[in-house]
Amino acid sequence: MTDETRILYNDTCPVCRFEIDHYRAAATRDGAPLRFDRLEDAACWGLTPDQAARRLHVLRGGELLSGLEAFRAIWATLPRWRWLSRLTGLPVIRPVATLLYDRIAAPLLYRAHLRRQAKAGATPPRA
Repeated sequence: MTDETRILYNDTCPVCRFEIDHYRAAATRDGAPLRFDRLEDAACWGLTPDQAARRLHVLRGGELLSGLEAFRAIWATLPRWRWLSRLTGLPVIRPVATLLYDRIAAPLLYRAHLRRQAKAGATPPRA
């Protein structure tokens, strides 16, 4: 089994791409075992592109993680970000951070994704 952490992200989202580019640069600098897959690779993950666009996904140690847990897996892999993984794992902070991502950040980013698709003339796929 590999210690590689695979990240499935929405490469059509400017916010997502900016954040992932930051993680990619940090992984290169620190030699962290991160691999980055785009939405077009969703089927290899057992997900539809629409499912993949709804939230961040990570595959680590054979386990598929999404949402805050996916972010925590990324942060735990990057030496300068490990503190954030630990912080967001604290019993008081974890549920609040999960709620913020699940109820605010992910839905806003997904709706923006659907608007970009509609503007480009693409029919948004349904799960």
